[in-house]
Amino acid sequence: MARRPDPASPQPWWRGAAIYQIYPRSFADSNGDGIGDLAGITAHLDHVASLAVDAIWISPFYTSPMVDFGYDIADYCDIDPIFGTLADFDTLVARAHDLGLKVIIDQVYAHTSDLHAWFAASRQDKENPQADWYVWADPKPDGTPPNNWQSVFGGPAWTWDARRRQYYMHTFLKEQPQLNAANPQVQQALLAVAKFWLDRGVDGFRLDALNHAMHDPRLRNNPQARHTRPRTRPFDYQIKRYSQSQPGMIPFIERIAKLCAEYGAIFTVAEVGGDKAETEMKAYTAGDHRLSSAYSFDFLYSPDLTPQFIAETIARWPGRKGEGWPSWAFENHDAPRAVSRWCAPENKARYARMKIALLAALRGNIILFEGEELGLEQDDIPFELLQDPEAIANYPLTLSRDGVRTPMPWRNEPLGGFTTGTPWLPLSPANTARAVAVQDKDPASQLALTRQVLALRQSSPALRSGALKHCTADGMLLRFERVSKGQRITCLFNLGPDAIPGAETGGEIMLSVGGATPDELPGYSGIYLAN
Repeated sequence: MARRPDPASPQPWWRGAAIYQIYPRSFADSNGDGIGDLAGITAHLDHVASLAVDAIWISPFYTSPMVDFGYDIADYCDIDPIFGTLADFDTLVARAHDLGLKVIIDQVYAHTSDLHAWFAASRQDKENPQADWYVWADPKPDGTPPNNWQSVFGGPAWTWDARRRQYYMHTFLKEQPQLNAANPQVQQALLAVAKFWLDRGVDGFRLDALNHAMHDPRLRNNPQARHTRPRTRPFDYQIKRYSQSQPGMIPFIERIAKLCAEYGAIFTVAEVGGDKAETEMKAYTAGDHRLSSAYSFDFLYSPDLTPQFIAETIARWPGRKGEGWPSWAFENHDAPRAVSRWCAPENKARYARMKIALLAALRGNIILFEGEELGLEQDDIPFELLQDPEAIANYPLTLSRDGVRTPMPWRNEPLGGFTTGTPWLPLSPANTARAVAVQDKDPASQLALTRQVLALRQSSPALRSGALKHCTADGMLLRFERVSKGQRITCLFNLGPDAIPGAETGGEIMLSVGGATPDELPGYSGIYLAN
């Protein structure tokens, strides 16, 4: 295992951290039911620790009817039986901490399941103590929804409830009613949830869809969005000016940060998407009294990765005083595998190697999705096996999230060593051939390179938390420097398939990927040079 950061360092542990995202349904199944669980995660934490990451982020494992696979929460303070028990969670946290890994968990403050006790109370009538815990509105005189807001998954963001004779709002599925986070009582209840998990020893939170947690109280119509690209969802026809991204989120964010500060170096990262993402990301993380970081969508949904796009994206976070700290990811549970988006099939192996070196060189926190260290590709799930409600609703125009959520291959066998039962999603031969057991002892494997690159980042002050300077994009050549006191590293990457000349620069080679030298970079290659 690589050297862990010095606990006496003035930097908080999370600044520049490498974080490994675990999607619990798909990581490891310990009981043969075909669904991953907490005990399965615990059994494989040695593998995660071997990557030289600083923390794990675990996607939701709470009690849920699983309509949206855990992001529809019915009880924030308990474990769904398919994943295990609270005792299993405590064992997981203890084992992670023994291995030097911090534990970050998802918190979903924008909505709950319609089976949550809060919603059951709220929908009974308009006078009960929790009546205003969700977003309710009267119909228009003709009985139609109160405004034009649309759901991410298609159709109006409103569903009629006969008990209250009102509509309730849902940005996502109708089974995910929108919490009214502007209500102080709701905020207090959500802070109590955070405290419950902090008391159990977690080290941070990823705050899901945080800018969706408040709405315009006047329920004004969203304006029309003007796009030249084709749109597959009604949601994309609007600028979400009133249905999300409200200024009242800032005081609530400060309350979250204040609670976390009481527990020490707790890491908080907001998922922020939408029309005003960059503005909100910076507002949510400004200064020392708000969130630690914000999670960027820039690379996750980009159909291409070019030097110019990277240079423009990272330039938005130059590191000015008071500016927040970015977090970057190329893949996650909602975004397709990067090697299947960004290169031709015959170049996947080379591209995966260049990509991990590039990610590790970026300024900010970096987040790897499970299997990214193996170079996994996007699986093609036939319609009859689809589980993802968004993919089913928009088939075939929405690329299925199931294709990135397929089980982790531990061994090169039909079930990948993931389960002894029937896996909830199928594994492909192409990905089982990249299994951990196949790559583990191969010094030339993608897994070995990932360990090498992340260990180098962890031990290098410049790569971990230094400034990023002199970023240029010249054709397919991306060049920048990572700089800290006493260390300067020049990073060069060729993001195209053809060889190109290197930059005129000297220095000691710290890392070469794909045969790169200072003078020439073959297709999809990269190099770090210490000056």
